Amino acid sequence: MGMMSLVKTVGYRVTGVLSASVCAIGMAAAVMASSFVATEAHASEGRFIPTVTSSPPPTGARNLCRQYSWACTAARSSTLTIQSEMQLVKEINRRVNVSTRDVTDQSQYKTRELWALPTARGGDCEDFALLKKRDLIHAGVDPSKLFIATVLDTRRTAHAVLIYRSTQGDLVLDNLTNRIKPWSKTRYLFLRMQDPKKPGRWVGVYGSS
Repeated sequence: MGMMSLVKTVGYRVTGVLSASVCAIGMAAAVMASSFVATEAHASEGRFIPTVTSSPPPTGARNLCRQYSWACTAARSSTLTIQSEMQLVKEINRRVNVSTRDVTDQSQYKTRELWALPTARGGDCEDFALLKKRDLIHAGVDPSKLFIATVLDTRRTAHAVLIYRSTQGDLVLDNLTNRIKPWSKTRYLFLRMQDPKKPGRWVGVYGSS
């Protein structure tokens, strides 16, 4: 499939084990794939997601730091052991997936894309990621190890996930599955993510799984 065909076919309908809702992270994310699709044939085998350059944030995340300061903190904390931290990551990932319903931004806010914590009605993929990040930080997980990434999923549909930077590599917390996988095992095309050095900024990703 050519690049233009890929861009034209990328929609907002996400299907998966736990989700059947629209997950709108903006067509800009799909168009960004034109900068990275060529890397699919040369997928990185690294444990950590490689980044190349600064990038504008997703449309719905432009006011993220102003709305949720904790979502962009670079503060470091090491109050937990590695084992305790990983156990919390597993527990909170599953809890949020099970307890939060899938609801589109269009349904809730009458707009295609709005990054916010889930409401009582639920939320879409980036809302799941935000809730997991907040709950993990509140539970004592080091904020500098948590950042949100935008991807194209296995259907090459726009999607968002939370990344946990473990000592073994970058792990993906996904609302489409309770399984926590290394980024390189997801078969996702990674587009951009919060800059691990300064989460208030975003960086383009040079790699696919």
